[in-house]
Amino acid sequence: MYAIIDLETTGGQPTQDRITEIAIYIHDGDKVVDEYSTLLNPGRSIPFFITQLTGINDDMVRDAPKFHEVARKVVEMTEGCVFVAHNVRFDYSFLKKEFADLGYNYSRKTLCTVRLSRSLMPGQPSYSLGKLCQNIGIPLHDRHRAAGDAAATAILFDRLLKISQQEDALKSPALSPAETLAAVDATAPSGRSATTPKQPSPRKVKAVQEAIRTALLPPNITPEKVASLPQEAGVYYFHNEQGEVIYVGKSINIYKRIQQHFAVDYKSRKSLEFKNSISDITWELTGSELVALLYESHEIKRLKPLYNRQQRRSVFPAGIFLRTDENGYKHLYYGRADDHAESHPLIALGNQYKAKGFLFHKVAKFNLCQKMCDLYKTTGSCFDYQVHRCKGACIGLEPAEEYNQRVEAAIESFTYEHGSFVVAGAGRSATEKSVVVVENGRYLGFGYVDETFSARKLNDFKDVITRYNDNKDVQQIIRQYLRTKHKDKVKIFK
Repeated sequence: MYAIIDLETTGGQPTQDRITEIAIYIHDGDKVVDEYSTLLNPGRSIPFFITQLTGINDDMVRDAPKFHEVARKVVEMTEGCVFVAHNVRFDYSFLKKEFADLGYNYSRKTLCTVRLSRSLMPGQPSYSLGKLCQNIGIPLHDRHRAAGDAAATAILFDRLLKISQQEDALKSPALSPAETLAAVDATAPSGRSATTPKQPSPRKVKAVQEAIRTALLPPNITPEKVASLPQEAGVYYFHNEQGEVIYVGKSINIYKRIQQHFAVDYKSRKSLEFKNSISDITWELTGSELVALLYESHEIKRLKPLYNRQQRRSVFPAGIFLRTDENGYKHLYYGRADDHAESHPLIALGNQYKAKGFLFHKVAKFNLCQKMCDLYKTTGSCFDYQVHRCKGACIGLEPAEEYNQRVEAAIESFTYEHGSFVVAGAGRSATEKSVVVVENGRYLGFGYVDETFSARKLNDFKDVITRYNDNKDVQQIIRQYLRTKHKDKVKIFK
């Protein structure tokens, strides 16, 4: 049994918006045997743009039942049924949230008619409900109203079931090379029995169960594509229909990580748009987890994918610098990288405002002098000395040796333990190793060597790497990685 459902809502986010209308059509695999629809009072005003889309306004729902008043009806009607909808994650997420607010865990198997349509009706110019119905001749009355959309989806679903029985209408003898789930009638929860007991054809069972099994996948991603993903470390790319990269990620097991992406029950409109826009997946193996982290950061900065928000900055014009005065005191200070071409910053930051804030944080944490860090302009003692937080380095009362120890501790908190070193890790094959090179506190890049490679000097490693930019993000990646448990070998150079 199948419950074909359509909802109208006050917006696209289940965590914030509410249902304004629900329609349910019960299909026994042969025909519609029951139906129900009602407006619902969402308990809040309906946005104007939603009213323009659906025609549902505040006056129409003022005297309508609230969801808790129809919840039992929804549970009873859909008990033992597969939850069917056009873009099922949207409708299912809203119903689950409404029930969760009532303290009830609503759970059903799901089937998406978008995915099923792509499998059984390939080549359509669009798989949106309105355009698909128009292209294949399904009447669609009251578009963007629950009853009208649900009724059209029921006709579409019925037609898809009939297509699945016609051998010559299918592009291939089977929709999946893997074993599909057991028959729908055997695996769906017990409760509702068909009005007219009827054994579904093997073709129908296979087509429907394939859609159920892959309901969490983006509409354009096939199970075969997911099955082809490597279970190795690397960087992966999500592409849209135009081939553009819209997201870059990394993992020590690409296959498992992407499965985790698709197993998420996305709730916000933006998250659903992200998932539904994924049309292809490519990847680049790295062998090493550290290299995967570094290469992901590089690719995000290079490509600036739409759905990557972290690590997009590719230019770091400011930084923290170090100098020593004529009295032997070490001074940390911030400035523009362009003004210090002769010296590399201890850490590169996005702008001078961030650099100043970063330095203030280190001054407070390591009890440094504001004046010695160019954060307090004065010819005398700094403000912190006046309130007994500074030990007097600014006026020569604290010996340089003592003050410099705290400066070094501050520097160690955001720089590497060693100035020049190589991290040797796993390669992309059993006969290969990866190498990450840092020289004088600067990340130079990474590369791969085979088992015949030998090196004694840092320059030997520098000759085999591809150069990449050094910045705050990669510095943090390397520092954090080296502080975790890992199997890589670190070779230190003086």
